[in-house]
Amino acid sequence: MNIELRKLTLEDYNDLKESMLQAYDSMGGSIWPKSSIAKLLTIFPEGQLCIAVDDKVVACSLAIIVEYDEYGDRHTYKLITGDYSFSTHDPNGDTLYGIEIFVHPEFRGLRLGRRLYEARKELCESLNLKSIIAGGRIPGYHAHAKELSPRQYIDKVKSKEIYDPTLTFQISNDFHVRKVLKNYLPGDRESKEYATLIEWNNIYYQGIDASARSAMTIRLGLVQWEMRLFPDMDVFYEQVEFFVDALSGYKSDFIMFPELFNTPLLQPYNHLPEVEAMRKLAEKTKEIVDRMHEYALSYNVNIITGSMPLLEDGKLYNATYLCHRTGKIDEYRKIHITPNEQKYYGMVGGDKVQVFDTDCGKVGILICYDVEFPELSRIYADQGMQILFVPFLTDTQNGYTRVRHCAQARAIENECYVAIAGCVGNLPKVNNMDIQFAQSAVFTPSDFAFPTNAVKAEATPNTEMVLVVDVDLHLLDELHHYGTVKVLKDRRTDLYQTKLLK
Repeated sequence: MNIELRKLTLEDYNDLKESMLQAYDSMGGSIWPKSSIAKLLTIFPEGQLCIAVDDKVVACSLAIIVEYDEYGDRHTYKLITGDYSFSTHDPNGDTLYGIEIFVHPEFRGLRLGRRLYEARKELCESLNLKSIIAGGRIPGYHAHAKELSPRQYIDKVKSKEIYDPTLTFQISNDFHVRKVLKNYLPGDRESKEYATLIEWNNIYYQGIDASARSAMTIRLGLVQWEMRLFPDMDVFYEQVEFFVDALSGYKSDFIMFPELFNTPLLQPYNHLPEVEAMRKLAEKTKEIVDRMHEYALSYNVNIITGSMPLLEDGKLYNATYLCHRTGKIDEYRKIHITPNEQKYYGMVGGDKVQVFDTDCGKVGILICYDVEFPELSRIYADQGMQILFVPFLTDTQNGYTRVRHCAQARAIENECYVAIAGCVGNLPKVNNMDIQFAQSAVFTPSDFAFPTNAVKAEATPNTEMVLVVDVDLHLLDELHHYGTVKVLKDRRTDLYQTKLLK
């Protein structure tokens, strides 16, 4: 499955029409004609967004810009849209007005509406508009209309006593109810023709530049995972989803789990030699990756899955996966295998070194021991890497110190951000996985625009927790061109080079 959020085009209309008919079946299948979509695309193309799943449009949001004071809080849908002609669109207005948002019923479990709301917010910020305002249906109201007024119904939805499929979703996406509108959308029998006037305020408007948290600012969520025994796979997935849910709630762009974080699942095989037990664990890898792929889609976040054993053609690898929120999956296999991994598990190293293109720039992944070899990250830097992710697993402080200081060096010498995430806690009932030590962190280059110690943030040592960190890719661009020193530019490539041999 491939998910793409993009601008709507007129060529999408047939898919759009089919999705609208399904989405509004309860309202008699009322849809926008092609001429209306064409008008919107002419006057305000950047405001018309859609989500395509496997190249088919299944969700859409439509919007115009208005000078809101001209219409006020008592407007109707017909008035604010200029009798559905969109003549009210004003490029110099102060408010982004949402006139439509819907998701095909078959795809509502993927949280596509949330992506559209987030895209609207980003558009509002980038255009330096004061707020997003829309009239929201309350389709659950008809079932309570005899005993509750619209305001009483809304209050109960706010307090979570009643679930409304539209209003509950809007509240969870940071919209607040500004007013109750009457006769807003004639024919909306489910809402009894009432609507909520909902609003989201742009905190970057006026006093703060709208680009204050621009598309160049990326939010990283690191999981410092505590090793614990799990009675079954369901409990393991509950713990994984807990962290995904929490970090996506903070609007993280990436979530990273540590190296071999799933080894507590070795416990049922503790009676086997380590090499056989790890191969048994490898049988669960595809299932775990598939589940994380689902989380990446449904929670709209890119997930570095933490590494897991991978058995292929009789060889055992230490592999991690980048599950993109667009549906794509990339794989990286640890290149440098530690003596411990060779001795106890018979692991072998991978042979592919490449950066991955994401919706947040170019990223590289190295697993633990790999970061101690500077050649790999230098090759990544030559390929345009901006963020290096390093899931790791170290048992002692000595091992952690090696990973930490090498990761810091990689950030400085390659003018990039480096994020590391490890496991903590003890596993007394799992052979060769008894103790762990970690302090997850995000490291930066060392120059005036960055922290003086080149540490953006770090977790509490040996405590299960998450780390949420914003990194600004624009600062990397400035460093490359105007830094006190320019490490990448000043290399003597006439004298020495680092390159892949295959």
